[in-house]
Amino acid sequence: MLDKVQDHETDAAEEEAGGHSLFRDAPRSVGFRKLRKRLVRQVRETIEAAAMARPGARWLVGLSGGKDSYALLAILADLQWRGHLPVELLACNLDQGQPNFPKHILPEFLARHGVPHRIEYRDTYSIVTEKVPSGATYCSLCSRLRRGNLYRVAREEGCEALVLGHHREDCLETFFMNFLQGGRLSAMPPKLLNDEGDVMVLRPMICVAEDDIAKFSAAMAFPIIPCDLCGSQDGLQRNVVKTMLGEIEARFPGRKETMIRALSSVRPSHLLDASLFDFSALATPQDDTP
Repeated sequence: MLDKVQDHETDAAEEEAGGHSLFRDAPRSVGFRKLRKRLVRQVRETIEAAAMARPGARWLVGLSGGKDSYALLAILADLQWRGHLPVELLACNLDQGQPNFPKHILPEFLARHGVPHRIEYRDTYSIVTEKVPSGATYCSLCSRLRRGNLYRVAREEGCEALVLGHHREDCLETFFMNFLQGGRLSAMPPKLLNDEGDVMVLRPMICVAEDDIAKFSAAMAFPIIPCDLCGSQDGLQRNVVKTMLGEIEARFPGRKETMIRALSSVRPSHLLDASLFDFSALATPQDDTP
C-alpha cells in the first residue's frame, strides 16, 4: 500500500514538473493529467504483458507525422523518462516522396525536443503510382514498401524492434476486415516477429482508444502531417469497417472495449478450427465402453 502511495506521489510530482521535453508545453489541467496517466498506464501494461522491453535494447519508432505516431513517441519518451522503459529510442520518418510533403516539420520538431532521429528518403510514391491501376487505392502497396524500408533502417541502426502506433480501433478494424472479407480470424498482435526473423514488430498502443489518442495529440499541439497527400483515400474498405464500428459504439457504448477484450479471451473449443482443437478426440464415457 505504501509503494502505491509513493508511486502516486512520484507520478504527480513528475507530471507537475512536465517530464520529457516533449511535454514542456503540455496542458497542466487535471483532465490532461488524467488522460496522460491513463495512456502511460495502458502502454506500460501492454509492454509488460508482452515482455517487449529487453534492457539495453534499441527501438526504431516509426514516425509518420500523424496523431498516432506522435502520441506513441511521446508516451514512450514519458515512460523512458520515468525509468519504466530501459531501452534506447530512435525516431524514424520515411519520406516516401508524396507530393507537397512538408519535409521540414519532423526534423525541426525532433531536433527542438532533443529526440534522436533519422529521416530516410525513398521515393516509393513513384513505384506505387506506377504499379497501382488508376482509381485504385495506394494504401496496401504503400504500406508494404514503407514497412520493408523501416525493417532495413532498423537493421542498419542496430535496432531489434520496429515500434508502430497502431491502436485499439486499428486492431478491431483489421479483425473485422479479415473476418468479413478474408475468411479468417486474425487481427494485430502486440508483438510479432517479421518474416525474416530478425526484427520484432511492437504495438504498445494496441489497447489504447483512438479517441484518447486524438484528445492527447490535440492537447499536445503536435504539428500533424495529413495522411492524404497522395490523394488516394476514397473507397477504402477500412473506412467502411470504421464507420460500422463507430455506429455500433454509438448505439451500444463500451462495445469496442468488450471486443478488444474478446480478442484476448479465445476459446478454440468453441470455434471450428480442427488444427487448434482436436474435436475427433472428444468422447462420452459410453464411447469408451468395450
